[in-house]
Amino acid sequence: MGGFIHPSSFVSDKAELGEDVRVGPCAVIEEDVRIGDGCEIRAFASVLRYTQMGRGNIIHSYALVGGVPQDLKFAGEVSRLEIGDNNNIREFATLHRGTEGGGGITRIGDNNLIMAYSHVAHDCLLGNRIVMSNGATLAGHVQLADHVVIGGLSAVHQFARIGRNAFIGGMTGIPQDLPPYMMAVGERAGIQGPNLVGLRRLKLPSRSITAIRAAFRLIWLSNVPRREALDKAEADYAQVPEVLEIVNFVRESPRGVLSASRNAADPKDE
Repeated sequence: MGGFIHPSSFVSDKAELGEDVRVGPCAVIEEDVRIGDGCEIRAFASVLRYTQMGRGNIIHSYALVGGVPQDLKFAGEVSRLEIGDNNNIREFATLHRGTEGGGGITRIGDNNLIMAYSHVAHDCLLGNRIVMSNGATLAGHVQLADHVVIGGLSAVHQFARIGRNAFIGGMTGIPQDLPPYMMAVGERAGIQGPNLVGLRRLKLPSRSITAIRAAFRLIWLSNVPRREALDKAEADYAQVPEVLEIVNFVRESPRGVLSASRNAADPKDE
């Protein structure tokens, strides 16, 4: 596929476009933008100032990439949006650049799917192979680790962290941190249990899945105090890196982690 810039598009002569970049009708690319090889900016999409992206990204029609932060403290300072490779940004999605108070950068990794009408606010840090379903919303300073899946019309509170391979159901509100490998659902979400579908897709050994289920029971469903439960999980499953990842995530959480939901299932071993 060769490069092409539609004559009705608005491309600044101060933007840097790589090889084989395609720009559709009425698309906007402002100055101080860098777009890597093989990207496609489709009709009516906007890539605004101080945005840079790697290779193979597709920005669909009417998406806005690099918007000014929706933060009352923002005073027009230079900040950036950095996007990796092979991301698919669907129609009407909005991705905003960082603020001085958040380090000045919103960063998105590689191979992510950000579906229509989703929003990534200022200073968010996203990993790789994330799926944000239609209308999913991240407030400012949110961190998403690799392989997170967020259901449609869900929202994550500012400064919350979502651990690796976690799953958020549709129409869910996330007010605190969600640890790795866990699943959360509900208007004010609680942890439903381990993300078993995601764990199996990872092709983890059955002993690792069994250990994660046991750790969930111990940390969230038992009457053991949280600190003691974490110590016991660490001792009992010292050879299971996924359990240690959960333990460390909970210990390091600045905002606190979600509690178990009222109808959380006790995931008995199969």
